[in-house]
Amino acid sequence: MDNTLPKSERLCGKTAVAALFEHGKSFQAGCLRCRYLRREDAEPVRIVVSVPKRHFKRAVKRNLLKRRIRESYRRQKSLLSGGVDLLFVYTSREVLPYETIYADMTAALEGLQ
Repeated sequence: MDNTLPKSERLCGKTAVAALFEHGKSFQAGCLRCRYLRREDAEPVRIVVSVPKRHFKRAVKRNLLKRRIRESYRRQKSLLSGGVDLLFVYTSREVLPYETIYADMTAALEGLQ
């Protein structure tokens, strides 16, 4: 499987995100809160990543954390099959190293299986 994250695998659109918040289920995996919604179609898994401005005022830190979360997902996305919308929210109040985020992403993706 290709280890890229194309536009087709990114969740966008107001109705899709609203449906994820309205009907989705969530769980906590370390520093990540994962919200998911299973779909009927066999489209690829679509994700959206959020780092709250409330905890990280500087955009540089928010962007760093989003890059780390996307990278850890991208390297492990083969663990999931299609038909799922995912939201990852970073919940820790400090900038954690990449290895910690990677381990928490592994736990989140294994929890979805």
